Amino acid sequence: QVQLVESGGGLVQAGGSLRLSCAASGSIFSLDVMAWYRQAPGKQRDWVTTITKGGSTAYADSVKGRFTISRDNAKNTMYLQMNSLKPEDTAVYYCNGRGSLNNYWGQGTQVTVSS
Repeated sequence: QVQLVESGGGLVQAGGSLRLSCAASGSIFSLDVMAWYRQAPGKQRDWVTTITKGGSTAYADSVKGRFTISRDNAKNTMYLQMNSLKPEDTAVYYCNGRGSLNNYWGQGTQVTVSS
């Protein structure tokens, strides 16, 4: 069983940066894919970015070139570096981890970008 806990959210001005962390209670090495999703008020939860166990990454077009995902298997932690933030990035950001049989979610961390 793996528990995921996000941190690092907060209030930032447009153009600023934040770094989110997703700490796992167990080993993330067993998770084939880890990802970040976000959900704005009144909207569905949207995929933001993914990183595989091997380090391959993919990004939604809306964040490409501004966000960077990474994972540190030794520290059981995944990160999301967010630069050049825009008001439309405001959302609750969720950490997700998937193995062959399991799918885990964190509780979310709020990111608010003011204009």
